[in-house]
Amino acid sequence: MDERNFLYMFYGFAAAWFLLAAYLLTLVSRESKLRKEVDNLKRMLEERENKG
Repeated sequence: MDERNFLYMFYGFAAAWFLLAAYLLTLVSRESKLRKEVDNLKRMLEERENKG
């Protein structure tokens, strides 16, 4: 194999790992936002039950 092919392969794997890491970070961010929203809804439900 030509040395140039290894360089392209490296760039390809680097791009794939970068995309995977970016996707993972977006999933973590979404999960965090959803967890905060669920906690907020639980708190609102508890306040509503305590008033009534």
